[in-house]
Amino acid sequence: MPRAIHDLVANVAGTQEPIYGPSAIRSVAKQAENKPYTELKPDDLKWTAMESTCVETQTFYFFADSGHVGMAQVIYNNVAGIRTTCQFNTKIFFPDDRTPIWSSDPLDSHGFDSRKLSFYADGCAITLSEDGSAYSVKSATNEASIVNITVSRTAPGFQVGQDGRTIFGTDLQHPWGSMRHAFWPRCQVEGSIIIKDGELNFRGKGFFVHALQGMKPHHAAARWNFVNFHSSTYSAIMMEFTTPPSYGSTIVNVGGIVNDHEILCAGSANSAEHTKAKADPENDWPEPTAAKFLWSGRTSDGRAVNAELEGNLGERLDKVDVMAKVPGFVKTLVGGVVGTKPFIYQVIAVSLLP
Repeated sequence: MPRAIHDLVANVAGTQEPIYGPSAIRSVAKQAENKPYTELKPDDLKWTAMESTCVETQTFYFFADSGHVGMAQVIYNNVAGIRTTCQFNTKIFFPDDRTPIWSSDPLDSHGFDSRKLSFYADGCAITLSEDGSAYSVKSATNEASIVNITVSRTAPGFQVGQDGRTIFGTDLQHPWGSMRHAFWPRCQVEGSIIIKDGELNFRGKGFFVHALQGMKPHHAAARWNFVNFHSSTYSAIMMEFTTPPSYGSTIVNVGGIVNDHEILCAGSANSAEHTKAKADPENDWPEPTAAKFLWSGRTSDGRAVNAELEGNLGERLDKVDVMAKVPGFVKTLVGGVVGTKPFIYQVIAVSLLP
């Protein structure tokens, strides 16, 4: 099948790609060999808003002093250049056994400021401050969770390598796909989310990631591991994905460790391992019950940094069926043809460190 026709069918229908092999991907780790990371400037946070197939997100995580954990996310999604949709999602975990609150709403009349640093839609605004150090996150798109929060960067942001991009294609001088992540790993959070039971104060710590999957998401990654850790003095984040066999089941890992003032290390020489797992009776995935995350890098003056986060994950707080709101025929097609049954296992582990 000609590539252009195949792309359109694959982008719309979710069909499986041929086996191109590992030569059809250039991991950001290649950039990191010469430049482990780059500190972010405001222009690095611009929305790309591609006019071809992509999923672009800005996601904010909140870890409140009260014990509540929250997330706010805006999604820009383009399918084959035919249709663009945007969505605003929120999720709240409670410190007790209450069921998490999940809100997901389509956005109308989306747009950007002149520099594409801020996003707007009816009832929603994600605004970067003039000095590029804070985001205002406001949404009244759902009465079940009205968001009014400010996320201020307390450590420098970074992207791995020069531009954070992993690229895909048989001609890597003209790639047909990409993956990129840019991080604010340690932030101060102020503000609240109003739910039907009242106002929740989310003052505490936070984390922000701007991600672009410049191709059909399940063509770029078949598996993900994501962790963010926060203590009174340090934050560590890691994002790892494994490509489908079409790109050689290649593992790409980006992450870093910061304190309140500086990046201690960042790069791609990290790893994530599920050390224990159990069978999930609802699907074919092994559900992780314990994990080990390793960071390795160097400080700006060349000193080695190594860190390990290992232990039991505790009771799972939620399991998200990623395809739950996708039309039934698309879910069947993607699951049957590609073998994709995507679920997200979410856990929060609280430990007292010596």
